Amino acid sequence: MEKILFVAIVDSHILNFHIPYLKWFKEQGYEVHVASKGDADIPFVDIKYNLPFQRSPYKIMNWYVYKHLKKIINENEFKLIHCHTSMGSALTRFAAKNLRNKGTKVLYTAHGFYFYQGAPIKNWLLSYPIENWLSKHTDCLITINKEDYEIARKKFKAKSIEFVKGVGVDLQKFVPQTSEKKKELRKGYGFNEHDFILIYAAELNYNKHQDLLIKAINVVRNRIPRIKLLLAGRGSYSNQYQQLVKKLHLEENILFLGQRDDIAGLMQIADLAVSSSRREGLPVNVMEAMAVGLPLVVTACRGNQDLVEDGVNGYVVGIDDLQAFAEAIEKLYDSEEIRKSFGEKSKKLVEQYSLNQVLPEMKEIYMRYL
Repeated sequence: MEKILFVAIVDSHILNFHIPYLKWFKEQGYEVHVASKGDADIPFVDIKYNLPFQRSPYKIMNWYVYKHLKKIINENEFKLIHCHTSMGSALTRFAAKNLRNKGTKVLYTAHGFYFYQGAPIKNWLLSYPIENWLSKHTDCLITINKEDYEIARKKFKAKSIEFVKGVGVDLQKFVPQTSEKKKELRKGYGFNEHDFILIYAAELNYNKHQDLLIKAINVVRNRIPRIKLLLAGRGSYSNQYQQLVKKLHLEENILFLGQRDDIAGLMQIADLAVSSSRREGLPVNVMEAMAVGLPLVVTACRGNQDLVEDGVNGYVVGIDDLQAFAEAIEKLYDSEEIRKSFGEKSKKLVEQYSLNQVLPEMKEIYMRYL
């Protein structure tokens, strides 16, 4: 039986984004292997390797991961390897470069290059040369936003460069919101029908920039006293952000929900979805909110701007523009008509990013290399 390998830094990446693809490979009769950090029970996987990937390129543990990964790849002689996440893909492509001469095909999905318009110069000095060199050892480089695609197309040497609109949002799971369902679920979650609820499902870290949201809520809370911001996720900045909420006395307005498996339900009770990211690839949380039919307020970073058209299905504001973010929230609070208009447009725009659209595109790419 021929074998394929998926690689990502952590199990959650595989679980959140790639299960439909693992399922497809199983249905085609392949033995499915996954290498990532964690001991999760991942469906449709025959062999799971728990490797201690580290996000930082300076961690010595990644040398051990590389050696182990190279051994796995050499022993199995995979038909196809599909790698994800920056460090996971770098180690994988380096480990697999000699096997490509024996027929192994290596695909890499860039979920957002670390170098981008407006990125710190150190990102370009470190990450760009590495990605450029590794592109020579890549059979197919898949990008998921327009900016990354243009950089890759013009600068990189991968045998093939593709543009696919994300990993696919499941429109069977994230369904349009109805007033009846919204009211019913709010009771179950303990919220009042008069609360004005915002949601942001993302890791709590520097890049996701939740402090901007916290400060924006502080600006508008007198104008919108029943405002609630739901922050779903965990992360290294969790304590820092909670301390900021306490300092501003916003405990009644901002709720830290931790890691959740009911994001679809939480989206159903919201009035508005927000994203304060400094950097994105193509944010799944924004696509999920669009599928539910929510209006959006997002920062003007790559990825967010691929999904949200300013004044069409939401408002796009500067990455550090606190006042503009607060004003956008107030505009949507004041106008149910605008909220409905943006929400309807979101539902239409997200169709091109649905799993029904993206999965066939990825199948076509896979078939070229199998």
